[in-house]
Amino acid sequence: MPKALFLMADYGHDPTETAIPYAEFKTAGFDIDFATESGTVPKCDDKMLTGMTQKLLGATKKAVQQYDAMAKDLALKKPLAWTDTNFSLSPYDLVFLPGGHEKGVRQIIDSPIVHKLLLDYFPQTQKPSQKTVAAVCHGVCALAESLLPDGTSVLHDATTTALPHFMEQSIFWATRAFLGDYYKTYGACSDSVETSVRKRLDDPEKQYQNSLGSKPFVVEDAKYNYISARFPPDAEELAKRTIALVQQSIKA
Repeated sequence: MPKALFLMADYGHDPTETAIPYAEFKTAGFDIDFATESGTVPKCDDKMLTGMTQKLLGATKKAVQQYDAMAKDLALKKPLAWTDTNFSLSPYDLVFLPGGHEKGVRQIIDSPIVHKLLLDYFPQTQKPSQKTVAAVCHGVCALAESLLPDGTSVLHDATTTALPHFMEQSIFWATRAFLGDYYKTYGACSDSVETSVRKRLDDPEKQYQNSLGSKPFVVEDAKYNYISARFPPDAEELAKRTIALVQQSIKA
């Protein structure tokens, strides 16, 4: 049974980008753990789960139902602590990094401890390997900001996607009058996710792959067991492709 870990902030992840992969991994028979900074039970972004923001911009009814089911999982009710001195990513076949634009996700994107964990784990995904990393939207930023002593990102030579600049800026400007800078994780004038990720790549024109289309878009790297996606509508396809990659890697 493949072992998967959801590496999360205490609050703010997108419920679709978290619960849809969770449901797919569960159906595939994965053994799933969750980890937050101090073992606090993680909670996804309320605006994407309830009220008018959910109805207009947030999770679908299916995603909300899957989130409610995930919330009942004992593993989520008793998460591990990624600050625990004995905590390690080594036991896991898959490390999954959900996204979310709510400012609470900065807890994981900016954490030196998470950076160290990913710096240790990600190189182990180089093919052939039984270890895999998958990330969506702002989850890619946690990898991009994991820097070696010389300032090189752990993603420097990987092919990836993330939330497109055009999509991020469009929803920010469309909702600014009533949501302020909600859709800008680091504030209104900060770099977009795409800009932040691209500047960490050796050759962003070749390595950063993008799509503004409505069809699911998932990018799988050729060198590493690493797979990435843009935003919530990609979550199901990302999960299915990740399951296939994990299962193939374990059999190899």
